[in-house]
Amino acid sequence: MKLHIKNGRVIDPANGIDAQQDVYVADGKIAGIGSAPAGFSAERTIDAQGLLVLPGLVDLSVRLREPGYEYKATLESEMQAAVQGGVTSLICPPDTDPVLDEPGLVEMLKHRARLLNQANVYPLGALTMDLKGEALTEMAELTEAGCIGFSQAEKPILDTTVLLRALQYAQTFGYTVWLRPQDPHLGRGGIAHSGAVASRLGLSGVPVMAETVALHTIFELMRSTGARVHLCRLSSAAGLELVRAAKKEGLAITCDVGVHHVHLTDMDIGFFDPNARMTPPLRAQRDRDAIRQALADGTIDAICSDHTPVDDDEKMLPFGEASPGATGLELLLALTLKWVQEAGGADSQALSRAVGKVTSEASKVAGLKAGSLSVGSAADICLFDPDARWKVEAKALASQGKHTPFLGYELAGKVRATIVGGHVAFERGAV
Repeated sequence: MKLHIKNGRVIDPANGIDAQQDVYVADGKIAGIGSAPAGFSAERTIDAQGLLVLPGLVDLSVRLREPGYEYKATLESEMQAAVQGGVTSLICPPDTDPVLDEPGLVEMLKHRARLLNQANVYPLGALTMDLKGEALTEMAELTEAGCIGFSQAEKPILDTTVLLRALQYAQTFGYTVWLRPQDPHLGRGGIAHSGAVASRLGLSGVPVMAETVALHTIFELMRSTGARVHLCRLSSAAGLELVRAAKKEGLAITCDVGVHHVHLTDMDIGFFDPNARMTPPLRAQRDRDAIRQALADGTIDAICSDHTPVDDDEKMLPFGEASPGATGLELLLALTLKWVQEAGGADSQALSRAVGKVTSEASKVAGLKAGSLSVGSAADICLFDPDARWKVEAKALASQGKHTPFLGYELAGKVRATIVGGHVAFERGAV
């Protein structure tokens, strides 16, 4: 279909565009920006007056819960949540059941996703068989099946020699290893940030050193192997200082942060709110402030939703027994722009940098050809109304996971339409 999107404010950080321009789509690709290509005749015109026209969002951490955990969420529900949140490309961790450690499982997941004709799904393959931290997977075969990198998800590798071998193998073939830095022993069994709040509530803690000790180990192994590593969901000021130093040193490293950690602290646990139980735990205000500073100065490359749908039976429990995780796909863009507004950066440059954290920069981390509106690129587009206000309620969420610490919040900004590969995958009301 040939689309003409007119009168919108186009923000494309990858190409340095922030201006009112028309966008033209043909054959599933961006055919023109600003002026129509020769002979272009639109089959449908979308008036984007008052809307932001953005590249489709790239989300670096989305648990789709298939295969194996369909009682928590289904591919259909989470893909609908993705396009409803403006996400057109998403990366899913390998901790499904069975684990994504065999090419056939990866191919099946990608085939199921393609049939739904919504967001693009890019799986991470398991770094070790069954995520047990012992035998390495066949990374070359998993890459051929469609994996863009390799991860242990939340499963630790207890034997550092295994991690060393994994990084050596990955470096040899140019693969990226995605790791969430947390020492498997420090804070084992902890459920909240070690600090005054956890002590007052009688909750077992996860100290910041669990993150920093793991980072020191990863960096030493990177120095030895030259491997490329992406650090997932950093949570502490001390950890970010180490990352900042490692980047200055020249290590091949990128990192992201979960959008919840951009806004919330351990104080938001309140009176044992299970919706605020997450992995990594919400940390102190100084950590939250450091995350915001690291986003502003570029230490943190991308913001992800850390979308982890949890069903009522596992969430509506006492804080210590509740499963960690929250829905985030449909909140990612609104919460990212909320950070910019609260940081006092309402100018166009700050807005463009924030959009880049969930589009072009995230795409660069994942090694994808996405996150931009370059002529000739896939027509993955998000139309966003920055002035629309909505209340975060369970009934407003397409995700099967209805639990988020932002329930009851009023947010500014709503996705009006999402276009994936030139196909209008979602639209809300008249656009």
